[in-house]
Formats: sequence, structure tokens, C-alpha cells
Amino acid sequence: MILIGGIPAHPLIIHCVVVLLPLAALGAIVIAVRPAWRRSLGVPLALITLVAVAAVPVAVLTGEQLQTALNGGGPLVLEHARRAHMLLPYAVAFGVLVLVTVGAGWRADRTTEPGNGGLVWRRTTTIAGVLAAVLGVVVAGLVVWIGDAGATAVWQGVVR
Repeated sequence: MILIGGIPAHPLIIHCVVVLLPLAALGAIVIAVRPAWRRSLGVPLALITLVAVAAVPVAVLTGEQLQTALNGGGPLVLEHARRAHMLLPYAVAFGVLVLVTVGAGWRADRTTEPGNGGLVWRRTTTIAGVLAAVLGVVVAGLVVWIGDAGATAVWQGVVR
């Protein structure tokens, strides 16, 4: 089991997911509602999203290690683990949509092509931005749902 300063890594790593994924979701909503802010917030949002999405499989891995160390941890821990395994595909899809929004927006801002070139990039930015905002809400909801199961397991004395 991975330890950080003598503490199992899982409770430390999950805070990266719990803080950064909802923050990224909020950022996706902001740039979907106010596209002009994408120019200043796009790169930081993309970086936060990348870190948050990368932290998801690390949190799952360290959670599995902690569960093994606890000999399964009981039914509440099993429910938490079941829920946690659902997050990664949604987080990856969300991350891709954020990156497409930021990348296509960057391209739209710099397109000087005659014809419909700029229009295609602007439409791609808008569609990806709206989808990222919607999926961000789903991902944030999943984080709360998964975290609730983990907190319940800890606070009901199942994990000591």
C-alpha cells in the first residue's frame, strides 16, 4: 500500500479529485455561459481538468490497495468501490470535451481563413462547451455520490 507521510495515499489523493473535478466542472460552465472568458480561463481550466482526470485512476488504485489492507472493509466500502469504478469514463469524456472546447476556441480566435473555416471552429467550440458543461455537472454529481458512500463507510465506523 502506498503511504504518504505514514498515511494511506487514498484519503490524500481523493481530495485532488473531490476538489479539482467540481472546480473544472464550474469552469466549463463559466466558459460555456461566457465564451469571452475562455480566452483567459481556457488554459488554466484545461490544466486543472487534466490533473483532475489523471487523479481518478490513481484514487481508484490507492482505494483498492486500502480496501485490500482492510480485508475488504465491509459492505459500505464495497458500495463505495463499486461507485468509484463508474467515474473514470465520465471523467475522461468530460476532459476530452474541455480540451476540445479550449482547443477549438483557440483555433476559432485565430482563424483568418476565408469562407466557413472560422464558423466551423466557432460552432465546434460552442457545441463542445455546452456538452462539457452538462457532463461537468454529471461528473460533479458522481463525485458527490461516490464521496458520500466513502464518507459513510468511514464515519459509521466501518473503517478504522
